[in-house]
Amino acid sequence: MDYNQPVSGNDLPRFAGLQTFMRLPDAASAEGLDVGFIGIPMDIGTSWRSGTRFGPKQLRQESAMIRPYNIQTGAAPFDSLQCADLGDVAVNTFSLADSLSIIQKTYEDILKHPVIPMGLGGDHSMTLPILRAMAKTHGPLALVHVDAHADVNDEMFGERETHGTVFRRAYEEGIITPSKVWQIGLRGTGYTAEDFTEAAGWGFNQRLASSLWHKPLDTLGKEIVESIGDQPCYITYDIDSLDPSFAPGTGTPEIGGLTTPQAMQLIRNLRGLNVVGCDLVEVSPPYDPSGNTALVGANIMFEMLSILPGVKYR
Repeated sequence: MDYNQPVSGNDLPRFAGLQTFMRLPDAASAEGLDVGFIGIPMDIGTSWRSGTRFGPKQLRQESAMIRPYNIQTGAAPFDSLQCADLGDVAVNTFSLADSLSIIQKTYEDILKHPVIPMGLGGDHSMTLPILRAMAKTHGPLALVHVDAHADVNDEMFGERETHGTVFRRAYEEGIITPSKVWQIGLRGTGYTAEDFTEAAGWGFNQRLASSLWHKPLDTLGKEIVESIGDQPCYITYDIDSLDPSFAPGTGTPEIGGLTTPQAMQLIRNLRGLNVVGCDLVEVSPPYDPSGNTALVGANIMFEMLSILPGVKYR
């Protein structure tokens, strides 16, 4: 079969053409796709700085610079996976509860096809309905969660579904396997001394950012792969896992984070996981007029695409 290819910058200038992820074709349905990129333009689940509703648009814009071959790893995802951009989820920008229901229903419809969805965020509250839909198809999921924050609050302003409560709800609902949850890059300050340790008590594997400073993350990636095995796995990457010097355009920045080389090294060493879905969240363009945060985010999406099952390496 002929696989969809990103439009080459030598055929059409990168600043021209349809604004899809990596300038792939757009598709109205996931039928026949191996991978579908899905925008979720939402920021009504945030607790500090808004703006992530503009994240999917700018991630697509900055992705125009990415070429189809990962020269550093040899990954050639468009040689073996049929990929397309499925557009944006039509969220209700006035209702978080309704938006979460819309996201779940949209993903359930997409997952009627054997496709790996890759979500472009959007604030982190979007990941809860995605996990609910994914678990209906794949059963309880292993989870790689790269983030400055554990997002295991019980509630925020009395609300139980926000960007800071996602993984407590997922744990309570049994849609993730606690012993196969890995939270990487945690740091900052907390409301109580138990903000991170409570989830460790559930069985979550946590690595504070400070324990990773100045260290390569290849060993950690391999440890995660060995721990999770072949269980269906979801990767959720919060851009604020990176130090704000690399990614200032986010809603809840914390100093002392990962570097971009560490992020790339971690993801590359997750190859071998049975990844059934991914997302990249919390890109807030108004806080980075340069576009660099979205550029970093788009490249992290490409790194995750490059480790999906079935990707050919040259």
